[in-house]
Amino acid sequence: MKFKALHHIAIICSDYSKSKVFYTQILGLKILQEVYREERDSYKLDLAINDHYCIELFSFPNVPERPSYPEACGLRHLAFEVADIEHTAIELKEKGVQVEAIKIDPYTGKKFTFFADPDNLPLELYEQ
Repeated sequence: MKFKALHHIAIICSDYSKSKVFYTQILGLKILQEVYREERDSYKLDLAINDHYCIELFSFPNVPERPSYPEACGLRHLAFEVADIEHTAIELKEKGVQVEAIKIDPYTGKKFTFFADPDNLPLELYEQ
């Protein structure tokens, strides 16, 4: 088996309008396509970073909460690569997003920090 790349990540949100604003206006992801699927009462929003398709944001009625803390089994977090973590953290804070203190990975020596989306999905900034 030989994978070419990671194609996309799918996220189901509890409040579509709030999450759409967060991912597009706060994080700055580009909307590629937005579709309302009437038969499912569901939105699907295709998002990109630097024109690279990466996230599908879904809404469904009455979705159950997924435990995040304490850390639950399953997907742990999504990480966004940034060039300047301090600047990015400041930008997020100026937009009302709580950002944890910046740490140094003891194995790679790289800087990282965490913040959360409107549904408390853990998101990471990782400086390359």
